[in-house]
Amino acid sequence: MTSKVTSGTVSVTVSAAVAISASPFVPAPDPAPAPTAAPSAAIHNEIRIPHEARKIGNTPQRLKGRLIEIKGGPIECASENPELAGSLTRDIAKSLKNRDSRAAMVLYDRTTRTSCTYRADKHYDSASIVKPIILGALLLARRTHLSEDERDLAREMIVHSDNDATYTLWDRLGPEKIQKFLDRAGMKNTTLDEAGFMGLTQVTARDQAKLLELLTGDDNSVLDADERGYILDLMHDVQKDQRWGTPAGAPSDAAVQVKNGWLQRSESGLKNPWDRGDWKVNSMSAFTNHAYDYGLVVLTENNRVPESESPDVGWDYGMATIEGVAKAVHHNLYPDRIPVAAGSPGRT
Repeated sequence: MTSKVTSGTVSVTVSAAVAISASPFVPAPDPAPAPTAAPSAAIHNEIRIPHEARKIGNTPQRLKGRLIEIKGGPIECASENPELAGSLTRDIAKSLKNRDSRAAMVLYDRTTRTSCTYRADKHYDSASIVKPIILGALLLARRTHLSEDERDLAREMIVHSDNDATYTLWDRLGPEKIQKFLDRAGMKNTTLDEAGFMGLTQVTARDQAKLLELLTGDDNSVLDADERGYILDLMHDVQKDQRWGTPAGAPSDAAVQVKNGWLQRSESGLKNPWDRGDWKVNSMSAFTNHAYDYGLVVLTENNRVPESESPDVGWDYGMATIEGVAKAVHHNLYPDRIPVAAGSPGRT
């Protein structure tokens, strides 16, 4: 028999000997604010996206590319600015050097017409970065005609990463409607868990970047502007202690829409508090406002917990891997901008 187990941002089967925890054995952050009424579906003023925004997934020939081979495969960057492509490739490679994390990443920047990929099509457990997909499926099915209850559940799912709210929406939609959204969004390499455990959805960095491009673009064929803005508003409001990862080092005047996920999978089941299972730690963000129009996805696994160390060491290791990549990206894209103050987007 299997059963859904929820803790923090993920859900897994007990019989599969999978252990999970959102922020185990870490001093509790300040209590989350009481849920408030969900925002209207109108786009938040400070995250309105330029009308001329467009995808850059198929890099035009005129963009200059750079490639550096590291132990996990090639890091490839392309840009209209060859020096930017070169520095990004070099600094991303440097950030991943000597890291035990198995990472994957995708960057797109419409403003500078720059993109980077590393292991972009490798599958990873989604943990909670599947939640914007679920909200996208809900809006595709209901359009903006969400009930008050659905808006409350959506806010709990995205802003507070509540698993109970997520499973309520997951079960109401069913896999067919979620798959319909994935198909419409062109997320062909995302696979829902057959047993129905949302956190074990198999995602790729490329597909998650496609989702960010969809949400921040001007294509109304999947979701209209109000629906896309509604998702971005909730990601913009993610509670403070869950704003670590890809926002690290971002320009302070950028609007940040973020969703993170983390889970621990063990071959020996749940062992509290010294589980040696590795951590899967993921982060995705869209950066908008002013002239910013870029997105970054970083996925990690194999964030191990050394013997005699607290289990949160593995989570911290994965988060540090992500933030190293993020800081390299933000600094190279916008070196003259003031970065977010240290610790502001991080775990409290």
